[in-house]
Amino acid sequence: MNERVNVERYIATMQKAIQCATVSHLDESETDWAEFDKLHKVFEEAYPLVHQTLKKEVIGKAGLFYTWEGTDPSLDPIGLIGHQDVVPVPEETVGDWTHPPFSGDIADGCLWGRGAVDMKTHVVAVLEAIETLLEDGYTPNRTVMVLFGYNEEVVGSKEPAAKLLAETLKARGIHLESVIDEGGGIPRLRIPGVIEKDLAVVGIAEKGYADYKLTVESKGGQSSTPPKHTGVGILAKAITNIEKNAYKASMTPEFRNVLNLVLDSLAFPTSLIGKALKPVAPILTPILAAIPESASLMKTTTAVTMTSGSPQSNVLPKVSTATINSRILPGMTMDEVEKHLNKVIGDKRVKVERIGGNDPSPVSPTNTETFKVIDELSKELWEKPVTAPYVIMGATDAKYYHIVCENVYRHSPFNIPVPIFMLFLQTDERIPQDSIEKALVFFKQSIRRLT
Repeated sequence: MNERVNVERYIATMQKAIQCATVSHLDESETDWAEFDKLHKVFEEAYPLVHQTLKKEVIGKAGLFYTWEGTDPSLDPIGLIGHQDVVPVPEETVGDWTHPPFSGDIADGCLWGRGAVDMKTHVVAVLEAIETLLEDGYTPNRTVMVLFGYNEEVVGSKEPAAKLLAETLKARGIHLESVIDEGGGIPRLRIPGVIEKDLAVVGIAEKGYADYKLTVESKGGQSSTPPKHTGVGILAKAITNIEKNAYKASMTPEFRNVLNLVLDSLAFPTSLIGKALKPVAPILTPILAAIPESASLMKTTTAVTMTSGSPQSNVLPKVSTATINSRILPGMTMDEVEKHLNKVIGDKRVKVERIGGNDPSPVSPTNTETFKVIDELSKELWEKPVTAPYVIMGATDAKYYHIVCENVYRHSPFNIPVPIFMLFLQTDERIPQDSIEKALVFFKQSIRRLT
């Protein structure tokens, strides 16, 4: 595909972007907003045409909202969204990094640092694509809106930046034709003789997220004269009942579709097994349900993540608590999970309280122009990967934009080996340099084709 991109400028900008430690915190007083100011300055210096041509607004603490006016105001804009923040690097793990986490070092064919995968690569690629389109003299028919939040990595924020940005659009009466956020990608899954095609993975929905607190209040006192069941004992039984009555995995339409696509990507002669299994895919449910990674795609999950009791070993607790984290499949609600917990616990001494979360997102259609463009570009740029729509397990900013858009997708078009991709949020996060050029072409071409 003959499309001019500037890989060198992109990498140089990414290095500077990674050097901005835009770490977000639940307590915003701990966030160093000067680092976000530095990042904005990096964007301004690297992409002068973007800042001369597009209207730029700062929303909330550090949200960026760029508007590239199209020539046809009757067309709904497209939204290109992302987040500028990154997760903290625990002090005790800094020494474990091969290259310092905020160095932006280039080594061993990779660009290293926090945000190299999640998700400064995506954010900078959007601006890079627009800058090169402006250099080419391109003017869109359809308006392009670029919206970057600043606290996506914070769980439980009282003021999600993406929600604020989406509500700003709604308040202005703006309806978006489509939204593209982070998620998915082009993971390098090929195994010689087994899998012959990569997948172009596109998130069409995301699971809900909810935390529930279990509380047992008891008399307390000395451990030398314990009751038959202490508060912790009552709580332990409740936890056991929850784990014994976990949601059953099922072959949801979305999971079966991905499974069929994977079976289609098998190499000969393994492909013969795939073809035989497709009509009877549900028989694989028990096998897949036994694997935590696949089971989590097939059911709502509940996991005990925190417990607390007495502060001393010889004192009975007056209050015993546990926290349950649930990831909820589309089609179910937080209220339904709460009812399930109360039912399987079956003990009124255990109080169940939802302490935060959100319901699953709606499922976006796959018969839209935006999904078609993602599919077409993936096949043109890589070796005809299989495009797989799926429900993502994590949380993204995309969920907030359903108030102004029905066609919301999560796709970061970087072709990355799976072991490296899995390092996002982890030590030694990095991105291979050879995955960059085609990703930039993807962003640039997708804007052309959608506007």
